[in-house]
Amino acid sequence: MSEFTEQILIDSARKSRISRFGPLAIIGIPLAAILFQVYVPRFFFYLSYLELPLLVTVYFSLMRRSPIAGVFIGAAIGLMQDSLSNEPLGMYGIVKTLVGYFAASVSLRFDVDNSVIRFLLGLFFFFFHQFFYWVLKRALLGQNLEFDPQQTLIIGLLNATVALPLFHVLDKLKVTG
Repeated sequence: MSEFTEQILIDSARKSRISRFGPLAIIGIPLAAILFQVYVPRFFFYLSYLELPLLVTVYFSLMRRSPIAGVFIGAAIGLMQDSLSNEPLGMYGIVKTLVGYFAASVSLRFDVDNSVIRFLLGLFFFFFHQFFYWVLKRALLGQNLEFDPQQTLIIGLLNATVALPLFHVLDKLKVTG
C-alpha cells in the first residue's frame, strides 16, 4: 500500500469514530451542567467540588475528535459558565477553550472509549483546568490564589470518579447513523 492509501484509510477510520449528538443534547447538557454548577452548591455545599461543566467539555471534545470543534465547545461552555458565575468574564472561557482543544487532540491518539483512559483523562484535565485557572488568576487579574496540588489531586479523583458514570450516560445520547 502506498502512503496516500494508508492516509485515506486512517482518515476514514477516524471520521467513522466521530460521535454525533442531537441539537437538544448539544445545548441542553452543557446548560444543565452549568446550572448545576451555579445553583446546586448553594443548597448542598459539598457538591461544589464537582466541576460538571468541565466534565461535559471534556466529554464532548473527546467524542467529536476535532481540535477545532473542541475549541468552540470549550469556549461556549466556558463563556456560558462565566456569564452565570461571579468570576470575571472570560476566565472559564479561556481555560475551558484550552481544555477542549487538548482533549480533542488527545482523542486523536487514544481510544477514548476505554474506561481507564476516561478516568485518567478526567483526572488529568481537572488538574490541567485548575492549574491554568490559577495561572490566569495570578497573571491576568493579579490575585494571589492558593494552589494546593494535594487538594486538587483529591478533588480531581472525585471528579474523575463522577466522570465515568456521567460519560456512560452521555454515551447513550449519541445519534446513530
